[in-house]
Amino acid sequence: MSNTNPDNGESHYEYAGFWIRAGASVIDSIIIVLFTVPIIYAVYGESYFYSQDHVQGASDIIITYILPFIATILFWKYKSATPGKMAIKVKIVDAKTGNPPSTSQSIIRYLGYYVSMIPLFLGFFWVIWDSKKQGWHDKMAGTVVIRPKNKGVETVNFSEQ
Repeated sequence: MSNTNPDNGESHYEYAGFWIRAGASVIDSIIIVLFTVPIIYAVYGESYFYSQDHVQGASDIIITYILPFIATILFWKYKSATPGKMAIKVKIVDAKTGNPPSTSQSIIRYLGYYVSMIPLFLGFFWVIWDSKKQGWHDKMAGTVVIRPKNKGVETVNFSEQ
């Protein structure tokens, strides 16, 4: 993919920072809740939300953990972004090639979220200080998050193709 690596001087992209990525995460979280809560309610009923049990069965694990994992990996693999990232015009790419992340990179990146959370979310805050705006999960997977330099709608120049 041409013009996606922000390291080259002619790039039309820049690394996406902490706050823009946090905004995308909020959008994604809302979408996940809008899909999973009605399913959980249909399967377990209202008592689920008042229970002290952290996991209430195999369906709970599938709905709250496995389905979001699969959806996220598929979005990263085929769109280079989740809906939240698409809404704010950022995308995840391989740090070396600028291509969409591979399936293995996507899985490592997702699991890296848990590593980034463990020490008081330091791995996410790392985006603030890193020169390429990479969180620990990005470093583990070899990915970066980029956005158009003009911060507007991405356009395609057909004369370059």
